[in-house]
Amino acid sequence: MNLQNILNELESVDGEIFDRLAHVSRRNMFSMWANKAAKVAVAAPVVMASALSNAYGQSGLPANVVEVLNFALTLEYLEAEFYVRGTETSGLIPSQFMEIFRTIRRHEEAHVRLLRSVLGAQAVAKPTFDFTAKGAFPTVFSNFQTYMALSQAFEDTGVRAYKGQAGNLINAPAVLEVALNIHSVEARHAARIRVLRGFKGWITNSDASGLPVTIYASDNITNQLGVELAGISGKSAEAVTEAFDEPLSKSDVLAIAGPFIA
Repeated sequence: MNLQNILNELESVDGEIFDRLAHVSRRNMFSMWANKAAKVAVAAPVVMASALSNAYGQSGLPANVVEVLNFALTLEYLEAEFYVRGTETSGLIPSQFMEIFRTIRRHEEAHVRLLRSVLGAQAVAKPTFDFTAKGAFPTVFSNFQTYMALSQAFEDTGVRAYKGQAGNLINAPAVLEVALNIHSVEARHAARIRVLRGFKGWITNSDASGLPVTIYASDNITNQLGVELAGISGKSAEAVTEAFDEPLSKSDVLAIAGPFIA
């Protein structure tokens, strides 16, 4: 983790953050975090939340932003709980892969802390989850292949879900920036899990790779901004679809995630 990059991101959200935090300069904060690197993952979301709160002052977050963040929080609750249960289930994850899933777990837990801190009293409560999806995946916590498949499903859905909500955050640029930061990490998770399962790190056409096809619906589009890209410079339609991920609407995401919410 690059501590300097974290400080740069904090300052880009709130240019006065180091003035607002009493007696803490950029240099002091860098030194403090460098000496306590193990605590950065815990501290950063709280400080980022403070920066976002300062950016909006007493007026609070716009209603549409609260709605988007609670939608994102519900998905992050699901992912965090999935990795908590998986990493704490004895014998499920082979030892050579455990650190990968523990790292993803830490990321998702940090996302939850950040969103809850920003939303405050407006944060939705954590739902109860059924990771068998009403019995569709009965071996999710006893078969590593099933567990990895659902991990891919959640991560690929998360990438497209954040993209689908980006336009709704135009009126809150500070929040949009943080959402895009999360979006890129979800994409890294998705690519890593896809490779672990023996697939490409990116999606070709609408290949569901053994998962419900709704997760990859419309991801085979070759036209971007009115430009038909298939055939340009000799690129195939398959190559073009790999170069772009398409967004999922809120209703599409809820249709995918709904069966996992008890």
